[in-house]
Amino acid sequence: MVDGVILAGGMARRMGGNDKGLVELAGKPMIAHAIDRISPQVTQVLINANRNQDSYAEFGYQVFNDNESGYLGPLAGMVTALAKTQADYVMVVPCDCPLLPTDLFIRLHAALVAQQAELAVASDGEREQPVVLLLTPKLLTSMQAFLDAGNRKIDDWYAAHRYAVAEFSDQPDAFVNVNTPEQKQRLAQAIAR
Repeated sequence: MVDGVILAGGMARRMGGNDKGLVELAGKPMIAHAIDRISPQVTQVLINANRNQDSYAEFGYQVFNDNESGYLGPLAGMVTALAKTQADYVMVVPCDCPLLPTDLFIRLHAALVAQQAELAVASDGEREQPVVLLLTPKLLTSMQAFLDAGNRKIDDWYAAHRYAVAEFSDQPDAFVNVNTPEQKQRLAQAIAR
């Protein structure tokens, strides 16, 4: 069983404070693009959102907020997801990556197994994508301790573990994310082409 967790819990400062998952791109909210990409790959989709929960619930999936208050970053959403799940694996993606690979789970899982790792991280061929991960619930204790110690950088957390890198250099645009209105405009033009 695989839970797909879409992180939409941030403050989106660079997007003028607009809730990024609900910002429209190419005719639909950004989170809808992420849902379309990952829902065929997972047993169930869960949405981590700290505001506009009613709007997110309209997509028909379970919505949950961070257990810890104060917008502590993606780790807070992941910790909450790991504490909730009954799945064997949790695949985490951000809400602002509308072109996620349609074979994301298969390749993350293959890398994790082949490299006998505790978790797998996606790479676009040039750099790792720290919020595109495949995790197991047994990592909850380690992640919670890291967060409790005041740490926030997810790549610092996973660097302390045996992690695999799944290579997606054949899909260079898969992890293009939208942080600003200008990036949104450029991506909308690219999708239209």
